[in-house]
Amino acid sequence: MIKIIFLGTGTSQGIPVIGSNHPVCKSNDPKDKRLRVSLFININNFNYVIDCGPDFRQQMLTNKIERIDGLFFTHEHADHTAGFDDIRPFFFRQGKIPIYAQKRVLLSLEKRFDYIISNENKYPGAPSVQINEISFNSSFNINNERVDCIKVMHDKLPVMGFKIRNFAYLTDVKTIKKNQLKKLKNLDVLIINALRIEPHQSHLNLEEAIKIVDKIKPKKTYLTHISHHMGFHNEVEKKLPKGVKLAYDNLKIELN
Repeated sequence: MIKIIFLGTGTSQGIPVIGSNHPVCKSNDPKDKRLRVSLFININNFNYVIDCGPDFRQQMLTNKIERIDGLFFTHEHADHTAGFDDIRPFFFRQGKIPIYAQKRVLLSLEKRFDYIISNENKYPGAPSVQINEISFNSSFNINNERVDCIKVMHDKLPVMGFKIRNFAYLTDVKTIKKNQLKKLKNLDVLIINALRIEPHQSHLNLEEAIKIVDKIKPKKTYLTHISHHMGFHNEVEKKLPKGVKLAYDNLKIELN
């Protein structure tokens, strides 16, 4: 059994956007309020989180997550990494927290969070991690579960997607090459980004995301990394094809 919680489904500014008078930012519907994108996965009673943005602390508290057995990073942008320091309560209880990221991302984290990554001259209270370098076109194991690494492009930046069993998580996608799409066949659940209605340089818009869904043909799809420019949650969802839904914060799903 895989249990999933959408910790956040928003883009880099979240919704509501600070200072915005956009109607979606003024919405009272909880589904229109989106923290920065992140995903919680419980598999075989082990807890994993994909990305830890600026809202990581709030997301952990809201969902009463008391342990994490690993942290996956898709890429180094702030909305996916800025909450890294908030692993320290987990470190105090558990010891070193395993992290999984490609080399470029690890180097970026080392520049910004050297006191976490480095083992030299650690000050009391600084968290520590167990570093696991991963690479595209490969796989790694977490407690006897295989995780396949999927390469997607965020404009010109390679970003890591993850596939576990018949479930895949892809965020900040603009393009996916055919050889990567082949790895995503026969999915029960696909989670993929769809920023807004209008085209964007480095993110899929809704139309582009649906075209990729049509190529992969998963049983169910959840769209995430959503901007206020997408529109009101309930209005957009009515227009989506069968089997495709907008994710929302704190949505829980289960897979066999």
